[in-house]
Amino acid sequence: MSRTKTVKDYIRTIPDFPHEGIMFRDVTTLFGDPRGFRIAIDQMLAPYAGEQIDKVVGLEARGFILGGAIAHQLSLGFVPIRKKGKLPGKTIEQAYQLEYGEAVMEVHDDAIQPGEKILMVDDLLATGGTAEAGIKLIERMGGQVISSAFIIDLPELGGRKKLLDMGMDVHTLCEFSGA
Repeated sequence: MSRTKTVKDYIRTIPDFPHEGIMFRDVTTLFGDPRGFRIAIDQMLAPYAGEQIDKVVGLEARGFILGGAIAHQLSLGFVPIRKKGKLPGKTIEQAYQLEYGEAVMEVHDDAIQPGEKILMVDDLLATGGTAEAGIKLIERMGGQVISSAFIIDLPELGGRKKLLDMGMDVHTLCEFSGA
């Protein structure tokens, strides 16, 4: 008797990408499998059954794929948070730290209304820098992040702790050891 595949079973690991010593967790294999993708979306949605959510926010770039599918399932609007310079129109921005430097995320200044309850999604939680920037942008616009959902957690990099220390609810589907 074969065991049922889990979300983790659909994710491939590519050693030494993008740099030597990095074990890249590739979710494109999960997205490319209809059963795996369905399992991931269903499991990301499950904790929020009956919750009041107004919009889904996805973080660039794989968070767009997940966020779009989740927003569709919930019949909600979708808001992308992008790297600086990718959105037309008026935006607000938030800088955050990378391992070697700084980056900036931005969102349209009218994408979230004060008081809206937001589910923020992305594929991977590592150091938490991108997620923290997303939360700060949402909160600056008056939105309330009810939870953040990720497929993968890399617990050794501290992102979950960072978000929990901010008072955020964090939901992940699987963990991988190491970077």
